[in-house]
Amino acid sequence: MNYLSDSEAEQLLSEAKKASENSYSPYSNFPVGAAVLTGDGTVVAGTNVENASYGLTICAERTALGHAVSAGKSGIKAIAVYCKTSAAAPCGACRQFILEFGNDIVVIFMHGEELVQRTILELLPFAFTKESMG
Repeated sequence: MNYLSDSEAEQLLSEAKKASENSYSPYSNFPVGAAVLTGDGTVVAGTNVENASYGLTICAERTALGHAVSAGKSGIKAIAVYCKTSAAAPCGACRQFILEFGNDIVVIFMHGEELVQRTILELLPFAFTKESMG
């Protein structure tokens, strides 16, 4: 596994925590932040943005990845997810979205007091990928 060192993981999680402070979550009161570490060492953050039409809500992970892609970044190495109100492992849709950018991306989040690091394939076994399509 190519997990980050504990200090690198904690630093990336700290950036996700900062991003969560900008959350627009008036419906769920579930402020989430995400921070992406790109191949060149850049950190790009994003937060969840809710909508009265719940299906239009954007998760923090997808916002951060979209921000990275829009900035021309590639080689996604890791993504950290933070929510102060509960554990914040990526949802299924975000797991699929993360996988689009590489199957060795490290996903970092807190589970209670434990800092968790897993590859996206560990979180999404038997994944649907371009390769599995045909």
